[in-house]
Amino acid sequence: MTAALKFDATIDQYSFLSDEECDAKIVAAKAKLGNKLAILGHHYQRNEVFKHADYSGDSLKLSQMAANSTAEYIVFCGVHFMAEVADILTFGKRTVILPDLAAGCSMADMANLVKVNKCWEELKTVLDPDAQVTPVTYINSAADLKAFCGNHGGIVCTSSNAKAVLEWSFARREKVLFFPDQHLGRNTAHMRMGIPLDQMVTWDFMKPMGGLTAEQIRGAKMILWKGFCSVHQMFHVNHIAKFRERTPNGYVISHPENELAVCEKSDFVGSTEYILRTVRSSQPGAHWLVGTELNLVNRLADEMKPKGVTVEFMSPMVCMCSTMFRTDPQHLAWVLENLVEGKTVNRIRVPEEIAAPSRAALDLMLEVVD
Repeated sequence: MTAALKFDATIDQYSFLSDEECDAKIVAAKAKLGNKLAILGHHYQRNEVFKHADYSGDSLKLSQMAANSTAEYIVFCGVHFMAEVADILTFGKRTVILPDLAAGCSMADMANLVKVNKCWEELKTVLDPDAQVTPVTYINSAADLKAFCGNHGGIVCTSSNAKAVLEWSFARREKVLFFPDQHLGRNTAHMRMGIPLDQMVTWDFMKPMGGLTAEQIRGAKMILWKGFCSVHQMFHVNHIAKFRERTPNGYVISHPENELAVCEKSDFVGSTEYILRTVRSSQPGAHWLVGTELNLVNRLADEMKPKGVTVEFMSPMVCMCSTMFRTDPQHLAWVLENLVEGKTVNRIRVPEEIAAPSRAALDLMLEVVD
């Protein structure tokens, strides 16, 4: 039997409810809210929450869905920067909610406005960045970094459109400062655009001048921020080698947040939407090794098994997005029941002075598609 809670209930009270009790509450709340509610679920979300999503996708797809949504309430089952994007693209006219405010992104945390401003000022001692450098931030970043790009003639990218964004950027200025994920920038520039590795440098934000000489900065086309995804750093070329030994006719597909060596050893490289689309189109008997987050891979394996397609997770270790995992049925039930009662908790609001330049960079992202 589902426990009844008064409506001064705190999240602490929900934490004692079972997943099954929360499921019942979530289903009931969704029925009451109807089309006033849209729940967006990222592919990396745990199954217990993902199953309640009205729409699912990667960062680009969910951004487009948020921008086009007519729902009064958008509950984003993802991480903080995703909910910020939804608020920015809906001009604050929708109520965007993040079930657990602690659901952040370790990669996004590797670049902040203080560090990026410091980098820009240090670059000014060597060249004119506003004339020579296009700042590009991966969507996995805070709103103020998207605003930084908007204020400096830059753009946002996702793993789905990184190549098109870099082409757009180089058409305007000779260099790119790419943050916070070095691997997406390096893999896209080298593997898809043919830019030599010796024309790329890594900016170590813990060191003066990024640990680089003036000559290195002047000679670089790509200045890559020293950031990475804590999930994708767990995949290694030896995992691929072992798979090739026992499954010589198998296929390897990886996300571009993996290190270059892993991507170079893979048969296919692309965003989560690309991974899903490619594996789903394969013929019975195909065997895949997939280098991306565990929840996505497990769901894909379950989906493809009846079709005679084997999907295998690349790492022997558990590699799930721990911050995404913070969103659980308890938090989702809590925010939805509050909405039913006319109360809003955990609303994400981006101040307009940050939202406006962020929106300019995000609008460009949505226009520039591979």
